[in-house]
Amino acid sequence: MGLKHQSYRNSSSSKLLCFRYSALALIFASLFLFLVPFRYGPEPLFGTDHTHFNGDLRDTRFPWNHLCFGPAFEKLKLAVFSKTWPVDAAPGGMERHAETLYRALAARGHEIHIFTVPSDRKSHHDIHQGSLHVYFAANDHGSVNCSLAFEIFNRVNANGPFDYVHTESVSLPHWRAKMVANVAVTWHGIWYEIMHSKLFQELLSNPDSLLPGPMTELQEAMPRLLDEIRFFPSYTQHICISNNAADVLVKIYQLPKRKVHVILNGVDETKFTHDPIVGARFRQRHGVPGNASIVMGVAGRLVRDKGHPLLYEAFSSFTRRHPGVFLLVAGSGPWGRRYAELGPTVKVLGALDPSELSEFYNALDVFVNPTLRPQGLDLTLIEAMHCGKPVLTPNYPSIVGTVVVSEEFGYTFSPNVESFVEALELVVRDGAKKLWNKGKVCKQHAVSLFTASKMASAYERFFLCMKNSRYCRYPLPTDC
Repeated sequence: MGLKHQSYRNSSSSKLLCFRYSALALIFASLFLFLVPFRYGPEPLFGTDHTHFNGDLRDTRFPWNHLCFGPAFEKLKLAVFSKTWPVDAAPGGMERHAETLYRALAARGHEIHIFTVPSDRKSHHDIHQGSLHVYFAANDHGSVNCSLAFEIFNRVNANGPFDYVHTESVSLPHWRAKMVANVAVTWHGIWYEIMHSKLFQELLSNPDSLLPGPMTELQEAMPRLLDEIRFFPSYTQHICISNNAADVLVKIYQLPKRKVHVILNGVDETKFTHDPIVGARFRQRHGVPGNASIVMGVAGRLVRDKGHPLLYEAFSSFTRRHPGVFLLVAGSGPWGRRYAELGPTVKVLGALDPSELSEFYNALDVFVNPTLRPQGLDLTLIEAMHCGKPVLTPNYPSIVGTVVVSEEFGYTFSPNVESFVEALELVVRDGAKKLWNKGKVCKQHAVSLFTASKMASAYERFFLCMKNSRYCRYPLPTDC
């Protein structure tokens, strides 16, 4: 018994020590990231003009979306590995991003072959629409069968080699990527950012360390980060969707600067437009009181890591002092029932069809994104901005360094209840008229950067540049 007890104590001490070292490493890595001078960092001023850039695109330290690329007269054959492809009525952000990007590239005349699975995990026929080809290669669980996908890839490649291979995050695993000569990967989230996500969730759900929380996940994050840093060089080129992620890949993951690029996500600017009349109809249809002082809205999956415990607690306190503020909740998930408990100032809409999203945004005075995931670039933020709405969002580096680069675009807060409530108070203090003016600035910013056409144009030039270095020169005579 004594030996067993001693073994248990040693094991516990070892785990505690391991966690402390992991936490210290995370702290030191964070300090290193924020103390070392930025090269990819946030835009110094709203409206910074990068159009006068003259040089090699591989040397840019800002998003390619800032540049204006001319027409491409050379057509590409691209292979794409994507986690899922939208086939149901309410696709997630990643699926909408993939469909928007690859349909836009196909519309430009490029031959696009996508290896993926249906988002509803059901059986579907492959899609062949003009230059767009989608091959469904699912295993028994509905996830991508890498062996089958690679078999189809090799068959298509044999009929004419691909110019380049693109993977959305690790849809093409790193051990498979090593078998392909030229692979570019777009990172929609990296483990360095995920560690911060686990940290925020632990602090919010278990502030006094009295209850079991995501501590185990936090302990496991550092080994996963180390593993990720080791396998990232398996990919030839790296595309980040925020300035902050690019900075991390260079300074923490130690990747060569010339292999790290920033191309921001974009949404279909023809679908997300400012339309007050549509917004007023949406309010009326869903019973928003005509005397509501401010209408706020949140959209997405109603789950913990999207920040709904944070919004629920903050709004339940805030609404007692401001009963004229109304909250629209679009999405499905376990927190939908909790929001319904908050009374008549909250309306849970359920999951909206993509065609209704623009109407939803237009019905708001301000869009709220309480996410506890400081990673990637949430499409809901830029969709709302396209509809002329200011945003209320956590002050994560990936957001304030890329999307909300000025207080003209809205409000930011630290991911805790007290800071969130303070930000909500600022929204009320500014009032609907000032929110309207902020929304106009948001619309201008979104149109200048976050459009499907700018995103597709940047990706097009990127792949041309990777295929033939003469396209890396900017500006070319055909560029605008």
